Amino acid sequence: MSLFDSKNVSPRSLSMITSFVIALANGVMGIFISSRWEVPLIIFIVTFFVIYWIYYYTLQRFIYRKIKLIYKFIYQTKATKREEFFYDNVLPQKSIDEVSEDVEKWASQKRNEIELLKANEKFRKEFLMNLAHELRTPIFSIQGYVDTLLGGALEDPEVNRKFLSNASKSIDRLVRLVDDIDEISKLESGKMPLIQESFNIQDLIKDVYEEFSLKAKNRNIELTLKKGTERPLFVTADKQKIKQVIVNLVENALKYGKDNGEIVSGCYEVDDKQVYVEVSDNGQGIAEEHLLRIFERFYRADRSRARAIGGTGLGLAIVKHIVEAHGQTVNVRSKPGVGSSFGFTLEKAKG
Repeated sequence: MSLFDSKNVSPRSLSMITSFVIALANGVMGIFISSRWEVPLIIFIVTFFVIYWIYYYTLQRFIYRKIKLIYKFIYQTKATKREEFFYDNVLPQKSIDEVSEDVEKWASQKRNEIELLKANEKFRKEFLMNLAHELRTPIFSIQGYVDTLLGGALEDPEVNRKFLSNASKSIDRLVRLVDDIDEISKLESGKMPLIQESFNIQDLIKDVYEEFSLKAKNRNIELTLKKGTERPLFVTADKQKIKQVIVNLVENALKYGKDNGEIVSGCYEVDDKQVYVEVSDNGQGIAEEHLLRIFERFYRADRSRARAIGGTGLGLAIVKHIVEAHGQTVNVRSKPGVGSSFGFTLEKAKG
């Protein structure tokens, strides 16, 4: 590799090489001008030092002043007097190529930061819009019932209890919504500690099935464990949090599953470290364009049907946050008309 190809050529070396080449050319010309050997030697020496000083001064004072100005823009920290002396006099000056690399890295970093800020701003706007919509529905319902009762319906025994009951249901929905938002906030901030313990994951699924047995029976939906995955598997996790994950997934499958259908859960030993848990239904399924956003807060693939069946729109978001709080992953597979499968990994219990 030649000297000019190197990325660490200093201004001093570059100036010396340039002045030597020019001085040598002038010295050779001096040989033709005078027959005395002292003349070309003097021309060479004078030319070398003059060109060296001019070239070095230009590089050091002009170009590197501009480079220093660039670094003032791309670095936010301010150097002390001692650090400035160290950078200017002890450390070797960076080459133009190295400066170019630094600037490119800085520009790439800023582009990524801008894209992230844009994405966060879009997410924030969508979240606030969805939150306002979710709050508005129960609040307007409560307001309507209360206004009707105050308008005279309170004295009508045929409607007052019914309206109060409906208002109570809207309040319950509002409370669930606030509780879910609070839980997600705690999970995101890390303020909700995980109580790790070893337990049988299949037994936990059976407990959740038992809680939903009546609701499933009313729609003739069968709750089963996948054949071949009945062998007990023990995992290490926060049992109550994982129960909430399974509750949310089973409840979601019941909401979007079809009558006379089935919900099947399977537990698979991935390797010596992980267990994979999956909850599947044979319901309406989810279109592919929605799958990447299905775990976002308030995101609904079918808003019209989601409104009809209730829910806060935060169930899958809570699932994602709980699983990721355990350092694990969650995923979804779905096809319209076939059904959906939600799966997540857990740490396998040792011993």
